[in-house]
Amino acid sequence: MTLKLYFDLGSQPSRAVYMFLKLNNIPFEEVFVSIGAGEHRQKEFRNINPFQRVPVIDDNGFILTESVAILKYLAKKYGAPSHWYPENDVSAVARIDEYMNWQHLNTRQNCAMLFQNLLLIPRMRGRPIDWEKVKFYRKKVSEVVKFLDEYFLRENPYLCGNEITLADLLGVCELVQLIPVREQMLYESNPKVKAWVDRVKSRLGPLFDQSHETIFGLGAMFDQNVNSKM
Repeated sequence: MTLKLYFDLGSQPSRAVYMFLKLNNIPFEEVFVSIGAGEHRQKEFRNINPFQRVPVIDDNGFILTESVAILKYLAKKYGAPSHWYPENDVSAVARIDEYMNWQHLNTRQNCAMLFQNLLLIPRMRGRPIDWEKVKFYRKKVSEVVKFLDEYFLRENPYLCGNEITLADLLGVCELVQLIPVREQMLYESNPKVKAWVDRVKSRLGPLFDQSHETIFGLGAMFDQNVNSKM
């Protein structure tokens, strides 16, 4: 029985898990769950994940519904190269865990909320952009970028040291979510963070662009929405 990945490439953690599987040549069955069409709320998917979120994996009946847990599990179960999650190095794995625990309420939450308030919420609810909320989340993202620079990266090429890890996959997928809503200067204005993003993108190669076609394609929709309200 094949490992199944339930995902939508519009979802940041879905992209991280999808790319990890591809990068490490782990065979899997792709099960697309359209968030835009509300498929994550349908009974069939709720039976798999009552939290109604993607990504989800089903590995021969073993189901995991949270992206960090999924990435750790895949790295261990399928023997991925040790740089992703080096269990034999206690300090290194603690650093990776530190970022992955921190990112939920920081990189993930604030980049996602800025994206949603600029594009998804106005579009779904037929309301103007709430620029006060946008201003709030811009400030929060700027704070996140500062932490990425001064605490996580420091003088390292990657978030947790000299090699790419699970932390870098998750972090990059969150930051580039700002590109279609034209907010990428929030991180590109920081030379160290921009260099890290470019470094990770280069390391991931063509897979990065392939995995982000859907989300980057929303840029034209955003431009149209903003221009129509001018």
